Amino acid sequence: MPPVEVAMSATTPSPFNATVIGREEIHSDLIILRVRPDNALFDFKPGQFGVLGLPGSAPRIPEAAPEEPTPEPDKIIRRAYSIASSSVERRYIEFYLTLITSGQLTPRLFALKYGSRVFLGPKASGMFTLDRVAPGKAVVLIATGTGLAPYVSMLRTLLMTETQRKFVVLHGARYSWDLGYRGELESLARLRPNFTYIPSITRADQDPHFHGRTGRIQNVLEQGAVENDAKVELDPAKTDVFLCGNPEMVKVVKEILAKKGFVAGDSKNPGNIHVEEYW
Repeated sequence: MPPVEVAMSATTPSPFNATVIGREEIHSDLIILRVRPDNALFDFKPGQFGVLGLPGSAPRIPEAAPEEPTPEPDKIIRRAYSIASSSVERRYIEFYLTLITSGQLTPRLFALKYGSRVFLGPKASGMFTLDRVAPGKAVVLIATGTGLAPYVSMLRTLLMTETQRKFVVLHGARYSWDLGYRGELESLARLRPNFTYIPSITRADQDPHFHGRTGRIQNVLEQGAVENDAKVELDPAKTDVFLCGNPEMVKVVKEILAKKGFVAGDSKNPGNIHVEEYW
């Protein structure tokens, strides 16, 4: 299929430096996008984010809300998104995206097809990595929605060599079909005895075929899912917790963990709660 180009002014140099080589639709509001840079891919650590961009003239999906004001056609709209691919994967970089119909960029990203051209920032950034976790400590990775993306990168990269450290993923969504990467994570949990995957949905009455935990992920945590399912103690001396997703979830889980002696990290103290501010 030939590349899908966005019309630019004849006098404006092309801002594009990468090509879409994969687009998997989880459903109409969730996609996995794989982007191949024209040149060598930048190095990154699992948990970091990259930048995608498209000009204001780029097409938008029909479901997008009206834009007020309309962005400048030649100005690149840039946003940071957590990287989901392994850091040892050098052919492409992968992003897990949710549609914001009122947003400037995601209605344009969702209109991309195989072969479409896109701007990819020249480097990765962010401190939401395992660098500040002591070797051997268990890691509990809690997410809602596409906040799962940095954890997918961590697991894809580290489970190959980290055979002793325990990893636990708690992923919350409304319905089972919102649980992106579910099949991959279930397979990893079967193959790797040091990894436990705990999904939960909040609208079980509308999704009767899901046979897993139900309720908000913070409630699942309070019910002892980590201790019971993964046999991991929520003890700050033994475990670090990562939080990424809905701000209300992050706030409540931090309060739950504080009662157990966990403290959030900062620039001087790594702490044992690590938070990615997702929106």
